[in-house]
Amino acid sequence: MQLQTDRVRFNVGGKFFEITATTLANAGRNSVFGAMFDDQWNLRPREVNDEYFIDRNPECFSVLLDLLRTDELHVPPNIPEKLFYREALYYGLLDNVRTAKWGRFDGNKLKLTSSVQGPAPHGCTAIRASPDGGFAVAHGSIVHVYNWMLEEREPLNLDYRIVNDIAWLDSENIVVSAGERLGEGDGAMGLFSSSTGDFRHRFEMKNTTAGALCFNSDSKIFACFWDQVTGKQIEFYNASPDWSLGDAAKIQWLNGSNRLFVSSLSPWEEHSHIGYLDIRTDKKVTWSWSWSKVDQIGAIYDAIAMEESNSICVVCGHDDLVFMDMRFTAGSSSFKWNQGNRENRNYIRPCYPKLALHGGQVFYSRDDGISLFSGPDSILTSSLGKSSGGETRDFSISGGRLFVLHSEENVFDVWETPSPAVI
Repeated sequence: MQLQTDRVRFNVGGKFFEITATTLANAGRNSVFGAMFDDQWNLRPREVNDEYFIDRNPECFSVLLDLLRTDELHVPPNIPEKLFYREALYYGLLDNVRTAKWGRFDGNKLKLTSSVQGPAPHGCTAIRASPDGGFAVAHGSIVHVYNWMLEEREPLNLDYRIVNDIAWLDSENIVVSAGERLGEGDGAMGLFSSSTGDFRHRFEMKNTTAGALCFNSDSKIFACFWDQVTGKQIEFYNASPDWSLGDAAKIQWLNGSNRLFVSSLSPWEEHSHIGYLDIRTDKKVTWSWSWSKVDQIGAIYDAIAMEESNSICVVCGHDDLVFMDMRFTAGSSSFKWNQGNRENRNYIRPCYPKLALHGGQVFYSRDDGISLFSGPDSILTSSLGKSSGGETRDFSISGGRLFVLHSEENVFDVWETPSPAVI
């Protein structure tokens, strides 16, 4: 006899559990439980007394079922944290666990929860957060990878090539761009396993170096390349006869408009450029702006496109944020300054300021702190505390966490949003 029922029975490691299909739906379609239902989250017909047997830890399973019922996480002290997170990963419930433990990401509520000592002092250059709460750090020709438990995995070895950029395709795959190896003319760009460090795919290139990386919503890879002989950009950024974006420091894909935002940022050079490229029209430049170090905003250290507000945010040599309204012609009339100090800080510094956009908030690193600007007027709403690791070299946000790389001891700070208090 077969029945369509709202209840499902599990035998997990010899211990029995019963739960409704409605509660299991909280696990999401990509979980192990999602495979048990049809597209409308109705249980597929089974025998009345049938049960699902799962050969896993029953104590962890009980905690996870309670999480699905209440959205609250209570892990007994007798369950090791590493074991619990391993089980959550198996069932595809890591996002549920992170949300319950850390709370939904809110930059204005972030708290410093842990710090990881770096593998090599003074040598790391970039940090990139993974979608599942881990991160990767570039150090010379090595990429050090950490999982969501902040345990170091097998490193990625670029075979003596200097890493230029890192990008997470997903939680299991990392794309790395690097320069040429000594004695060879070709740069390199490869796909690696984040869990094993295994090399999976090489992207062929000839006499070129791959620089900045980004992805669109369909996981299509975008990268900038420049000729190692002439030093000129040869891909994406040579569409205009009047100016060249050179070797881009940052590229950013804009899903809403299907455009690529490109920033050529060299504080030590006289000129910098930013622009939008429409890749559907033979990489046509649809908007661009160039400036000189002697202009009123001075040297430019970083830039991000804010698609929702149709604007661009740049951090300039005065350590001010400048918001450029795209609805007006580029120039001083389209600038809006934040209420920062206007002291001229165009000097040689160990770490240049960085920008990031997440959840509609602008994150801005300066010296050894990070400031947040929120709302339609981009008002300063909070500042993260300072660290003992020295100036902020780089930072990255993903997987519900903010990771900050410092300059002096390569301390990687981890910031999370505390979970709401249970009343």
